[in-house]
Amino acid sequence: MISVQEEDRLKRELLGLFGHMSMMRRELAALQGNDAAFATMADTLDAIVENTETASNSILESMEAIDGMVGELRHDASPETAGICDRINDRINQVFEACSFQDLTGQRITRVVNSLKFVEERINSMVRMWGKDELAKVLAEVQQESTQAVREESDKALLHGPQRQGVAITQTDVDKLFNQDDIDKLFG
Repeated sequence: MISVQEEDRLKRELLGLFGHMSMMRRELAALQGNDAAFATMADTLDAIVENTETASNSILESMEAIDGMVGELRHDASPETAGICDRINDRINQVFEACSFQDLTGQRITRVVNSLKFVEERINSMVRMWGKDELAKVLAEVQQESTQAVREESDKALLHGPQRQGVAITQTDVDKLFNQDDIDKLFG
């Protein structure tokens, strides 16, 4: 059986994970240029895979059309034009090879998606287990502690007192931070 302190720590970690996953979900949705929130990060990554596949297919179809046009051009071409057609075909083949990234990327993202689904399911299950009200209390405590910690850090910054020569910030250091001409303009 776990102690009250351990349970409290687990709740705090759960809130942190839940919040981090929510933030990642929003960031991934923003990368997609979609304002609508995705239900899960896995959905977001699935959408990325689909968009990548669509773009790759469009590239490949265009390159196949170009390859066909080069074949038509080559049909009645001079030796010089045939040489240019060969160089174009080489570039077309390079594009085909480069587009193979999409399949590998899709496979890798699918593995990540499956892992994320697993983690999200477990986190959501724990959130349901403890309940919204209990986790809201923990969140309020965490926010209060965070606010207090910021105040304490701010106070510590003021408590440095006089510093030794070479450690303290000099007027020259301060002047470097501010453009003196801009400051002079303010006081005209």
